[in-house]
Amino acid sequence: MTRPRIVITGVGALSSLGTDVPSTWNAMRNGVCGIGEITTVPLHELKVRVGAEIKAVPDAGLDRKRLVTMDRFSVFAVLAAQEALAQSGLIVTEANSHRLGAVVGAGICGWETIEENYRAILLDGRSRAGIFSIPRAMTGAPAGQISMQFGLRGPVFGVTSACSSANHAFASAVDQLLLGRADVMVAGGTEAPLLWGILKGWEALRVLAPETCRPFSADRQGLVLGEGAGMVVLETLDHAQARGATILAELAGVGLSGDAVDIVAPSVEGPAAAMRACLADAGLAPEEVDYINAHGTGTKANDQIETQAIRRVFGKHADSLSVSSTKSMHAHCLGASAAIELVACVMALRDGIVPPTVNYREPDADCDLDVTPNVARARPLRAAISNSFAFGGTNAVVALKAV
Repeated sequence: MTRPRIVITGVGALSSLGTDVPSTWNAMRNGVCGIGEITTVPLHELKVRVGAEIKAVPDAGLDRKRLVTMDRFSVFAVLAAQEALAQSGLIVTEANSHRLGAVVGAGICGWETIEENYRAILLDGRSRAGIFSIPRAMTGAPAGQISMQFGLRGPVFGVTSACSSANHAFASAVDQLLLGRADVMVAGGTEAPLLWGILKGWEALRVLAPETCRPFSADRQGLVLGEGAGMVVLETLDHAQARGATILAELAGVGLSGDAVDIVAPSVEGPAAAMRACLADAGLAPEEVDYINAHGTGTKANDQIETQAIRRVFGKHADSLSVSSTKSMHAHCLGASAAIELVACVMALRDGIVPPTVNYREPDADCDLDVTPNVARARPLRAAISNSFAFGGTNAVVALKAV
């Protein structure tokens, strides 16, 4: 039996580049870098003081009683889902709500809530935590909040696998659709890590760049953290056509693998296996892929190893690929990164525009791909893949086809 095709009918995103998809994509096309000095939260004695923050969060139109139960990362998720659902034209009713679900990835949890409580109790002497501390902080909260806000009563859950969380959420959502457990799934990722405690932990790893993120550039110094969310509306092609929805792209396949080597050091074999599995699942030959949105964190090891993995999978065609790391613009948004990057792939396919890798200054012989340095490039795009390779060796790759 032929497997149902899965399509995207709505996208939503917010990051330091913009608080909706049009503004975010316009910034990407124009090579705008959203990285700068963090100004919205106290950083205390932190050495690294740069990030990619959302300076002003839009009014979500949420009831105040619901808003007090939400951490910042849940607010981001609801805003992105709201935009995606509006574009999809999906109408939620009592009759269909049990066939509509949500799966949201987050790399950590609601750390805004945790930090507020730790500081209040341990430093300020408050006697107890806030009453909604646990439901605000739990990793599954964004999925639950989307469900409650929009009345989705089908499969609803959260997933977490560090930087691959959103791609694992897409894979999980596809599974729900293929297994017949839902007709429509809202899927994506969210993160709000620009807080003293989180940044302090990343500072200890010694992988944060002191100035900005320069993926694939020989003078790269590390990654930069950012915040935001991305969501897409997924449904079977038959379901989308039956309701007259506009189809933005086809989510053609996913590929998953584990390095089984090291908790933080990446391998070549794991990413290569995930890319191969993704191509096989999508029914794509390597020569049919025109664009790769790279994991591209800007660390010495990641960019070199990802280059090796791409060359191992794509062979001679690697020289014809357009590659870029949009993390050079929106930074590494952890659990939200892959979701923002998938939205970038959807827009790239639709407009025939490859977003650039900005802040690029010096070629690196170990990163000898066409990384689309500094300026976007117009070219016809038939298919794209989006890479996510996370701490723990948890790899997830998603393939899109133009429609």
